[in-house]
Amino acid sequence: MILAWIRFMVAAGFLVLGLVFMVLAVFGANRYKQALVRMHSAALGDTLGILFVLLGLMVLRGISPDTLKLSLVIALFWMASPVSGHMIARLEAMTDEDLGELAIIQGQEEKKGPEKEGKSNEVF
Repeated sequence: MILAWIRFMVAAGFLVLGLVFMVLAVFGANRYKQALVRMHSAALGDTLGILFVLLGLMVLRGISPDTLKLSLVIALFWMASPVSGHMIARLEAMTDEDLGELAIIQGQEEKKGPEKEGKSNEVF
């Protein structure tokens, strides 16, 4: 009986952690202005959120064929998500004309000198 409660608490912890990551991804995707930063925020939260939710379901279910199916869903999602995110990011990079411009952060100014001429700014 005690082991069942421990398993339930671990599963509930995974489920809550997954939901927290998903909710934070929603706020992160709405907070930023640049499309690539928004995509990065959403992809990280989405990947971690689904991982923890499915791990919680696997702990609840125990060792069964359902656990194997859920692990295959995790593997498929982790293979497909980076590829689709990369393709969308490439499309954004090819179509956005202002992507090379670097936003000036408060208190910092862009240095212009002979070494900077002709080079595009990179956003890290």
